[in-house]
Amino acid sequence: MPRVMVTGAAGQLGSSLVHGLLKRGELEVVGVDNLLTGRKELVPDNSKSFQFIQANCNNPLEISQVMLGHRFDYVFHYAAVVGVQRTLRDPISVLEDIRGFENILALCKNTGVSRVFFSSSSEVYGEPVEIPQREHQTPLNSRLPYAVVKNVGECYLRSFYQAFGLEYTVFRFFNTYGPNQSYDFVVPRFLINAIHGRDLTIYGDGSQSRTFCYVDDNVDACLNCMAQDLFVNDTINIGSEQMFTVKELAEVVIAEVSSTSKIQYVSALEEGDMRRRQPDSSKMQTALGRDLLPLRGGIQRMLNDERFMKYASGTAARLGWV
Repeated sequence: MPRVMVTGAAGQLGSSLVHGLLKRGELEVVGVDNLLTGRKELVPDNSKSFQFIQANCNNPLEISQVMLGHRFDYVFHYAAVVGVQRTLRDPISVLEDIRGFENILALCKNTGVSRVFFSSSSEVYGEPVEIPQREHQTPLNSRLPYAVVKNVGECYLRSFYQAFGLEYTVFRFFNTYGPNQSYDFVVPRFLINAIHGRDLTIYGDGSQSRTFCYVDDNVDACLNCMAQDLFVNDTINIGSEQMFTVKELAEVVIAEVSSTSKIQYVSALEEGDMRRRQPDSSKMQTALGRDLLPLRGGIQRMLNDERFMKYASGTAARLGWV
């Protein structure tokens, strides 16, 4: 039975990936997370097919004990300090993730891992010079610490393949939202505020554009890349092509929640809030094999998800709204 390791397993994407792997069956899955930003409640309980290990990928001793003790066939390396604004406040923390690349890839090479899947980011494109952003045509224009580190991770994968034949796939994730996402990110933040009738705060005039991919589409596309041997030693954008301004997103959320919330505009962020984001998703469409879920449909799934509504209530209580 193939054995898979998911790092960052207690984050939004990592935990969703773990659940997706377990649903497919015929796999043994080990989730690893240091719980710096991840939430243990998102991870399934340990079972015959799944084990959770609290460990830090940037610590060579901790991660080597995991990988030498299990001998994985596939590794999804999703562990990272996440969030552009968080990494701008503490840029040294994100630079430490480079140690994780070195640890993970050296161990993969030495323990017979067949293929590594890496969670890169649309941030590597920086402020885009063209729309849509294409994996091998659009120049990379990254300058923020988070984006530069993701670019370094991509370089590590290409180098390990060239030097040692370690196969890989790079996922460049665009905005992905879902019920496991925290209040730090725009869709759950807008939803939780709207549910409780709070103002939705927009930085600047709200004309900055984004695309929004529901997490199930993200997970299914990534898992199909593993199951069907798609885009081996290649890079694939993972995201929707349908663009919304941040103002339009706020309006959609208010309408779907039937909220009395208002939109409040505040000063634009000094840096890190790119004006445009839109992937060329043709490779993702090939991997997914179906249409992506529209934004309104994804929002309704979140509103119907008991986990998310419980988290929304807890967040409101923590912030003193109720």
